[in-house]
Amino acid sequence: MRLLAVPNWSFGRSKKLLARLGAILEDYELDIHYLESDPDHNRTVTAFRGEATAVFRATLDLAAEVFDSVDLNQHVGVHPRIGVLDVCPFVLAESAPAAQIETTRANIELFAAELAARHNLPVFLYEKSERGRHEADLPSLRRGGFGGLLQRELRPDFGPSKANPKLGVTVTGLREFLIAFNIEMSREEPDVAQDLAKRIRLLRQEGDPRFLGVRALGFPLASVGKSQVSLNVTLPDLAPLDPIIEWVTAEIRQLGIKGIKTQLIGVIRDTDLKTATRLVVKDAQIVDFMEKD
Repeated sequence: MRLLAVPNWSFGRSKKLLARLGAILEDYELDIHYLESDPDHNRTVTAFRGEATAVFRATLDLAAEVFDSVDLNQHVGVHPRIGVLDVCPFVLAESAPAAQIETTRANIELFAAELAARHNLPVFLYEKSERGRHEADLPSLRRGGFGGLLQRELRPDFGPSKANPKLGVTVTGLREFLIAFNIEMSREEPDVAQDLAKRIRLLRQEGDPRFLGVRALGFPLASVGKSQVSLNVTLPDLAPLDPIIEWVTAEIRQLGIKGIKTQLIGVIRDTDLKTATRLVVKDAQIVDFMEKD
């Protein structure tokens, strides 16, 4: 049974640590689809796929490596975060039978329990692993960020009721496939990026079909003098990427801003490519989720 993992780590300025993660993944002989850091977000996204047992063991080894090197008290970046291993989703092929889904959910719980026990870390389950406890809690956890967690009494699925003072908390679970990508502007216009993200969220709330399930945030990229609109498309079968990119691009160009480019974060299904012609995609990022595992 093959499984995709997309752990998001709260570090983005250490090439040595990034290289060590790559070496661990190579040792497990996993398919490495994405392994990149961003210094402004101070975040690293990894995406790898392979046999489920190897994926879980590799993720635990990655966590041990990163946890030894990162302290959230020393962390500065534009991306919101609540943990060093901020979020760790696992994704199955769309054709996975019900029995395989249940087995994976059980194995994710074993993974979460081991992660919590090893590192004295509160671990929350989410999405298809959620037990009906945290649907309201998780947004409030994220709004407060790491600093807002330290004095709170928590109700994690595994681990202590207090955030780890160095590592924060981790959110993990089985989730549906989503597409994460950025649209970058050639100038540092954070107000423009944040306004566009706010308008996208409003259009989604109003039921605009182009933005069904689309989450958006705007960020400055001070190190390169640019800004970006960061998007998560949680319903890619209903909200193809090209209309989203076309809308954002048109709005940006009306302001006289040129030099717009796109960046795929993580992976994309091969079936999404026909409606994502405006997105820059590397071959390694394309995953066949209809394959027989």
